[in-house]
Order: sequence, then C-alpha cells, then structure tokens
Amino acid sequence: MTETLYKPLVLRKNEDRRLRQGHLWVFSNEVDTARSPLKAFAPGEAVEIRDHRGKPLGTGYVNPNSLISARLVSRDPRHPFDASLIVHRLKVALALRERRYRHPYYRLVYGESDGLPGLVVDRYGPVLVAQITTAGMEARRDDILRALDKVLRPSGVLWRNDAPVRELEGLPLYVETALGEVPDTVLLREGEAEFEVPLAGGQKTGWFYDQADNRRELPRLVAGARVLDLFSYVGGWGIQAALAGAREVWCLDGSADAVDLAARNAELNGVADRVRTSQGDAFEALKALREANERFDVVIVDPPAFIKRRKDLKKGEEAYRRLNQLAMALIPRDGFLVSCSCSYHMSGERFPRLLHQAARHVDRSLQVLRLGGQSADHPIHPAIPETHYLKAVFARVVWGL
Repeated sequence: MTETLYKPLVLRKNEDRRLRQGHLWVFSNEVDTARSPLKAFAPGEAVEIRDHRGKPLGTGYVNPNSLISARLVSRDPRHPFDASLIVHRLKVALALRERRYRHPYYRLVYGESDGLPGLVVDRYGPVLVAQITTAGMEARRDDILRALDKVLRPSGVLWRNDAPVRELEGLPLYVETALGEVPDTVLLREGEAEFEVPLAGGQKTGWFYDQADNRRELPRLVAGARVLDLFSYVGGWGIQAALAGAREVWCLDGSADAVDLAARNAELNGVADRVRTSQGDAFEALKALREANERFDVVIVDPPAFIKRRKDLKKGEEAYRRLNQLAMALIPRDGFLVSCSCSYHMSGERFPRLLHQAARHVDRSLQVLRLGGQSADHPIHPAIPETHYLKAVFARVVWGL
C-alpha cells in the first residue's frame, strides 16, 4: 500500500462506485465510521480516501460536520492534495482560459470542474476575487493565496467569503483584501462593451461571467427593438442590447447601487440616451407595466436562483412560471423572450416546458430558437451534474399558434 502522510478515511462496501465513475464527493453515510470515525477528523483535514478493502482512491479533505463529509482532490498518489498540486491545477485552469479568451476577464477556477472543489476564482485583469466554500479549502487558504501570487502575480486579491453555503461547513462569513490593493470597482470588457463592476459590495463575486456566451446572442434579436432587462444588475444584458442597435432599453433591478452602476455603465458605453434605469421589485414592476399598457419587443428575464434546495422545487417552479407569464404579457405579436434559470434543481428539460405553460396562460405560444448554458469558463464535469446549473431559453413569442 502506498505510504501517505494523511490519515485514512475508509468507505463502506460498494460506496466507492460513484468516486470510481468520476464524482468527487463522499457523503457521511458512505463512510465506514467503525474503521474511521468522522469525529476523529478535524474540519478541513487532509485525508487519504480508501475503499472498504483499504485500497487508496486518492487524497482530499474531510469535514465531519457536513453532509458532504469529504471531497476527493487527487487520484494520483504521486501528487497528493498539497500546495504544489494547487499551483499545478491553477496552471491547468489558466491554460484553458488563455486559449479561449482574448482578454483577462473570466472565471479562472470553477471548483470541481477545475479539480479544486470548494474554490472559485474570478479574474478582472490584474485583480482576482476568490471565494472558498468548504472547510478543506479554508484550511489551505494561505497555500491558495501563494499559488495565485505565483501563477498570476496579481496586483490585488479579494476574499469574497460571504456565501451562505459556508455556514453549512461551519465557516465564518467575511470579505477582506488578502493581497495588495483591491479597488471598490474595476473595469472589465465583454464583447464590445466595458463595464464598471463592484467587487466587495457586488453580487456574488462581482460579475456573472457564466452568462457571457448567452449575451453574445443578443445582436440577433435586438436591432431596432424596445428591450426590457429584468434583474439587470449593472446592465450586462441591457447595455449590450443598446450597443447592438436596440432603440430603447429599460434596465430594472432591486438594488439601488446596481441601478446607479447600470446608469454609469450606459454612459461609459455611449448609450445613455437609449438606456433607462429603474429600481424596483420585478413582479410588481411587470404588473405596473402591464396596467400602463407598455410593450417590449424583447424581454430578458435573468433572476437569482428561485430553487436553492430540492424541497423548494414546487414553490420555485411557480415563481419562474409567474414571472415569465407576466413578462410575456408585455410582448406584442412576434416578439422575443430570453429567460434564464441558475437553479440546479430546475432541469434543462423542465425549464422550456414550464415557459411553454406560462405562455399558454396568456394565450401565447413559444418557438424555442436556442437553448443556452453556462460559458466555457464554467466547464461542466460530466460525472458531476451539480456543475451544470445554468439554463437560457431564447424563444419567439407568437400569437395564434
């Protein structure tokens, strides 16, 4: 048996199948607690994961207080989970992004898909925003920072460790500058547009890189159109619609700070004369717009996740249906709907059918033109369905079909 510095975490009989098929997670009920009691491990401790016969499956880390009690990081005994492996995985992740992107604005690390479960890193040119969501990666926080510095030499690194999922791992929530200087906002380029984006005070890790490929589809739909961008944040969809030739764009978001930045981004891109910004609740705004008999040729619906847990599925589906029904009521004959869901529990097969149901409620029909997903800097791990979460439906809304 290969010698290791790490204590063994032994699985029950047949509970190694999912790992052998490529998944990286070990659930607490899959651990042989008689041979390796979970309480004997410290949260975040590095371990060697073994099958019930004692054969090593690889190295990773454990958290005895979490439902996902361990995550596999390396299957190669020559390269265990340590500081040098983090450097190597960063280099591999960077090579993909540099091949795919002309400019240094992208998600550099996407957790499990890049072999670094529990870690996300977004790149904004010389500035990095990193988020740790597991105790195992929190224990390697200093190693991660040194690896980022070694591979990229950033001018600043910000920890955005305020995601609520950290609480499930028993971790504190905090936002702090880890290296160098991090400005309140940064400029990034996406397509033909530039955006000023908030970092410490923005949503998630500052920008939604996962929608970049979908936003590239907008020029096909918006030339000469009146466009409504719901949940607009700082204008990612709406301002690119204006640059693509929309005659009028209305950006609406619930955050006053986001709305202010959307207006500034409209000015930055020279489209302020065609972009209107408003703060408000999307559901209430849609009702008011319908009562005012407003109409939009294209409506973009890109809300936060309505389904965070499986038990919320029914309630979340109803929210998606109601929101899109209200949106489609504002679309005249032969208009377009771009509707998105970032809820993992909303399946890619179910989402278009739900939109169809919403359309029938307002006597419309849909012609689905394209089904989109997350951008290439959010690669999908084929063995881990959880890495495939984003759905985007581009549809023509028609009457009388």
